[in-house]
Amino acid sequence: MGTRRTVLAVTAIVLVVVAGAVYVTTVVREDRPVVAGATARGDLMYVELADGRSRVEQLSLADPATRSATEQSCQRFYRAGGTTVCLRLAGPGPTYAAEVSRDGAVVRSVPLPGIPSRAKVSASGRVVSWTSFVSGDSYAVPGGFSTRTGFFDSTTGEVVESLEGFAADVEGKPLHAQDVNYWGLTVGADDRTFYATLASGGYTWLVEGDLIDRRVRSLRRDAECPSLSPDGTEVAYKKRVGRLGPWDLAVLDLATGVERRLPGTAGIDDQATWLGDDRIAFAAVPRDAERAAVHLVDADGSAPATLLIPDATSPSPG
Repeated sequence: MGTRRTVLAVTAIVLVVVAGAVYVTTVVREDRPVVAGATARGDLMYVELADGRSRVEQLSLADPATRSATEQSCQRFYRAGGTTVCLRLAGPGPTYAAEVSRDGAVVRSVPLPGIPSRAKVSASGRVVSWTSFVSGDSYAVPGGFSTRTGFFDSTTGEVVESLEGFAADVEGKPLHAQDVNYWGLTVGADDRTFYATLASGGYTWLVEGDLIDRRVRSLRRDAECPSLSPDGTEVAYKKRVGRLGPWDLAVLDLATGVERRLPGTAGIDDQATWLGDDRIAFAAVPRDAERAAVHLVDADGSAPATLLIPDATSPSPG
């Protein structure tokens, strides 16, 4: 548990430094003209990293060299079913919020307890979810970091700040540990079935849960940041290469339990995005690069991943 918690704490500390730099950069550059948003929707949206402004941009996969910027700046971004979530700077400190929009109009802004890490929207646009790094919650390192995952139901208006109150069955037994963390929530077409990562005692599990019944059950160990395919039959997640190696991307067939690793995906540190049922976009830091880049890979593992957009992260359907 100590090793895993230490890695999480170090990662979060780095993110604090980066977030502070982004906030300062935004303030310094706020007099620069804002690029008008594109009128036509592209196939893919993402957060641009090159100039430090975290501008959301979009492109057509048929012509990825042609890109257009929107007016949003987000640390994490996702859009589905007419709903957009932007995890963004909300003030000095820095502080953050999950800003939820429908058809271009903001409908809810939810304060986040820490630094943005993951964001998703269910296919219908109803359920918006997020994960953030939080200081002061660590059970292994006093004053250290853990994660907090919550969601917003745009139909009922309910906000659930954390999944940690859900009842959990892990490997057939009720889990009552105090060091439980969740991250990477992804919700199915029924807007209640979900998958996420549960961590406790130095281990991680892929869990399936129910947002209404507030329960989860483990499916398998060593799976992080899951993303459910549009047809609901497969889950993509990052998985370590060896015990302490880098992560790569794996896809689990939920019916058969067969897992396949996708080639050329080593170094992923993202919650992957399905572009239809056959292609997956994800962010990873290429060798000899300082910033993440968005990559594309076939979900069947038939070919290695290819780099699509340098200096970019948080891919989303357009």
